[in-house]
Amino acid sequence: MPRLTLSAVTKRFDDFQAVDGVSLTIPDGAFLALLGPSGSGKTTVLRLIAGLEVPDGGEIRFDETIVAGDGAFLPPEKRGIGMVFQSYALWPTMTVRGNIEFGLKVGGLKPRERAARIEEVLKVVGLAGLGDRRPHELSGGQRQRVALARSLATRPNLILLDEPLANLDAHLREAMLAEFRRIHSLTGSTFVFVTHDQGEALSMADRVAVFNDGKIVQAGMPHEIYNRPRTRFVADFVGSSNVIAPEALKALGGEARWTSLRPEAIRIVSEGGVEATVRSASFLGASTKLFVETAVTALTLSLPAGQAAPQAGESIRIAWSPADPHYMEAGA
Repeated sequence: MPRLTLSAVTKRFDDFQAVDGVSLTIPDGAFLALLGPSGSGKTTVLRLIAGLEVPDGGEIRFDETIVAGDGAFLPPEKRGIGMVFQSYALWPTMTVRGNIEFGLKVGGLKPRERAARIEEVLKVVGLAGLGDRRPHELSGGQRQRVALARSLATRPNLILLDEPLANLDAHLREAMLAEFRRIHSLTGSTFVFVTHDQGEALSMADRVAVFNDGKIVQAGMPHEIYNRPRTRFVADFVGSSNVIAPEALKALGGEARWTSLRPEAIRIVSEGGVEATVRSASFLGASTKLFVETAVTALTLSLPAGQAAPQAGESIRIAWSPADPHYMEAGA
């Protein structure tokens, strides 16, 4: 698998700057999530990697080969990639086997080799024995696996996934998250995955790049992004966080800096700490979300399911460890 490198890549659509100087290196065998809200540039970057769009500036390299930029452009069919779309893009009149076989025929594989490759990838994605079914006879999760099997069958350099779980219900989405992790581990392929769902990104990828306004605002391991957000945008977008203004934190006994304090870091104490009034509580099954108000700012707490939650209007005291607040870039 090649190392994928983007260097100062830009892309504009009329007056809209979709991608603005994106630089990123993706090592062999990585599982990278491109995470961001709608219009942040993540899908355009995926399309640029695939060769479905041409960058206005910068370079994209597979190892040392320039596939886009500096006057070069390698078309999608020459890049050795597989792509899984949100809509699955399966031919409804073809069987599962036929959908997978199409790309292998185009690639010039002989019938016996095609048959062996199809059975191999059906086993990998957990669809052995379902090769004769048509898409309408499959569940949403199974159709998604067919789309992935079709991409894997050609043994591509990269697998690109464009919000592949968006059309699935919560139960199927959870099951497919586990399947993608299993298949990535089994194949060793490089996966680049676009999503707006921070839960998907944190639970599935080994690297995350957070996008906003066409730029990567932070990239790193999932636990780094979650625990040490660089900006207020990242703290707000990746998981829920209490973003505390400098003057409020100073009044609470901390430094006068923009700070991220995760809800699970705040605990109820019997003495000391900060006085707060409970405004409401939401039971979420595995936890209870508690909304409280101090003299200087509102905060959210996350209590374990087994801990009794105080009632609305009740006065409590809250505290956190000195290491829990994470100071962010000023004004970002």
